Amino acid sequence: MSEKKMNSSRRHHLKSLILQIAQKWLDQEKAEDVAAKEAYMAEKCPPPTLSGDHNTLMEYCKKLHAIIDRIDEERYDIASKVQKADKEIEDLNIKVVDLRGVKKPALKKVRMSADTMLKALLGSKHTVNMDLRANLKQVKKEVKEEPTEAAGDWRKNIEDKADRKKMFETS
Repeated sequence: MSEKKMNSSRRHHLKSLILQIAQKWLDQEKAEDVAAKEAYMAEKCPPPTLSGDHNTLMEYCKKLHAIIDRIDEERYDIASKVQKADKEIEDLNIKVVDLRGVKKPALKKVRMSADTMLKALLGSKHTVNMDLRANLKQVKKEVKEEPTEAAGDWRKNIEDKADRKKMFETS
């Protein structure tokens, strides 16, 4: 089966259909959440019965305060458990980073002379001179005298060689 490209109008139509279906699902989910919340509230918090004398209302208020205190304790316990879990997660993340090791970034090449590098490392108080040639020992060169007699006159050498050439030609 050959793969054909889809028309832009067809693609747009399919995309809009998918978005409509997704919007319906979101609306259903919201309605279910609202219904679940109302059912929970009806179960846990029945509507108050305010009919009766002063003593029954006081007793009802005491019950409500007891329930509120218990819920606050539960909330505090849950919050402390969450903080403890967050702390453990943070510690484990630190351990993972330590085990994995920190990647060192690639160093950039910086053109710097040895003097400026030492000045940057040691500070401006220490003056270090990296002129290595200044610290070298001075050595006097011995000049060899070549005998100038051996070199002779160059014209004589040419005339001698011309005589040799004649010897080979005559033979």
